Amino acid sequence: MMATVAGATPLHPGEAEAAAALPGMRWRKLLPLGLMLPFFGQMFAYVKDLLPLWAISKAFPLLSLPFILFLVREGRPFAGRQVMLTFAWLVLVPSFIAISTFDQNFFRGLTAQVKLLPILYFFSFLGFLCWLRPSLSEITATFLFWGALVFVAILLLWALAPQDWYGEHYVLGEAPTLSRDGRGNRIRMPMFFGSILAFYCFRRFAADKRPIWLVAVGIMMLLLTGIVRQRTIVVGWAAILAINSIVLAGPWLRIGVAALTPAALWGLFQVPYVASVFDTTEASGFDVRRTSTQLALETLGDDPLRWIFGVGTLSPLDPGALMTWFNHFFFLADITWLGIVFEFGIVGAILLLVLPLRALVLAWDVRRRFDTPFLAAVQDILLYLILVSPLNPITLAPGEVTMLLAFLVYVRALIDRADEDAGTAGHSPARPIAA
Repeated sequence: MMATVAGATPLHPGEAEAAAALPGMRWRKLLPLGLMLPFFGQMFAYVKDLLPLWAISKAFPLLSLPFILFLVREGRPFAGRQVMLTFAWLVLVPSFIAISTFDQNFFRGLTAQVKLLPILYFFSFLGFLCWLRPSLSEITATFLFWGALVFVAILLLWALAPQDWYGEHYVLGEAPTLSRDGRGNRIRMPMFFGSILAFYCFRRFAADKRPIWLVAVGIMMLLLTGIVRQRTIVVGWAAILAINSIVLAGPWLRIGVAALTPAALWGLFQVPYVASVFDTTEASGFDVRRTSTQLALETLGDDPLRWIFGVGTLSPLDPGALMTWFNHFFFLADITWLGIVFEFGIVGAILLLVLPLRALVLAWDVRRRFDTPFLAAVQDILLYLILVSPLNPITLAPGEVTMLLAFLVYVRALIDRADEDAGTAGHSPARPIAA
């Protein structure tokens, strides 16, 4: 497969060896990718310490909409109808339902769904890729660059930040980058790109058995557990690495890996803050989530229509929003999938879950036809996002899923055109991203 798609750099068999070492790395492609990728990946969406980047990230779903114009000449994109239906349903239906549930007018209710705007990154990121026409190696290098930069930032903050930067008191609902609590000093860092880098390194180790890649994974896991200290990410990484260790091992080695995996996970849960993921004491905040769960279930009641379509939510423009309404600390993200059912109903929850599942199936199909360690890592991060969704709901950063889906659609188009030019995909040429 050496052909191009509308000017894109060819796919080379050598990409399975080392994407960063491939020819065709062009700065005029890498620089725009490097500047735009963290915003499409919602890297700064919750980093208020970097206020300008945070503000751009919040506005980026609208700022990036013009890239959709580059899709006009390409035809209807693969999976585009599903994404548009999901977005329309999740934005419009809860806004109508909240009129009766919370006595809130429709247009005010729409503001409650601002968090869903990154779903449109599927179209804007795909349009951006169609405009820029980067190669797979260039996209790979940019993702890995940001992943490495995340860990460099963690190390620099850990080494240089004075103790008085670690705040022990912060506003409810906020997540400062540097904080101190029962887990000790913590550096909260957006780990989307860092996770992809870790999974990529493990896939490289599985491919060429060079210990340096496994050492890199170990160092990143050490930084995650010792400095970042986010239980959901630690547990999610452990699950993905355990699954891949078993699946990728040889028949005899697989038996040993399967036997050792429970012991390794047991050791991980000896870390007190990791084990606290199962803590149900008041100190863990479990009582707040339990009360929120009870209030949500009481609101849904025994009305099947409320369970099917949800009850909507209050606009963030309302002072206190749901906390005032329920006279209790009430965050839908705290109760994850129940919170999604509360707001969007079972139909909305299914529509949300199908997005990463569709991307996961597409990743498997792309890898079946053309595989690289990076494409395998993309498949891993999609599985990771699904596995941790009971603890970290998809609605917190839906752009992560949709931009990966857009990337896979773009790569699928590259492979389709390469197959056509090789004479293996029929006689009628397909549009680069058409369904």
